[in-house]
Amino acid sequence: MNQPFLNNLWRWSCNLPEIDLENPLKEFINPILNIEELRLSEWSPKFEALMRNRLVMGAFRYGVLHAPEKPQYNRIASCIKRLQRYQETGNKEYLVDIANLCLMEFEEGDGYFESIDNDNVHCETII
Repeated sequence: MNQPFLNNLWRWSCNLPEIDLENPLKEFINPILNIEELRLSEWSPKFEALMRNRLVMGAFRYGVLHAPEKPQYNRIASCIKRLQRYQETGNKEYLVDIANLCLMEFEEGDGYFESIDNDNVHCETII
């Protein structure tokens, strides 16, 4: 099978427009082939620094990660509230708060991690 067809399979599952099979390279404006370049390009040091600063301050208010006898928090409800506030205000601080709440839920919550990609839940393209 050719690569453009395989790329279209992935794009169809993500509700993205097809690659023109007659001229497939026109879709790839800046292809990155090196995994290390991807690791560098697909991250935000500014966002990470804001997260870490707030995690340090939050340790004083809520306790450090994995502290014994730490109170339980409803982080999911808090994430939902903050996401609604972000939608209302556009203040990106709420996104940092949500990321930290997700990190803490990942580390301290009762959920589990199972790597799946068959749920067909993807971001929708805004036109």
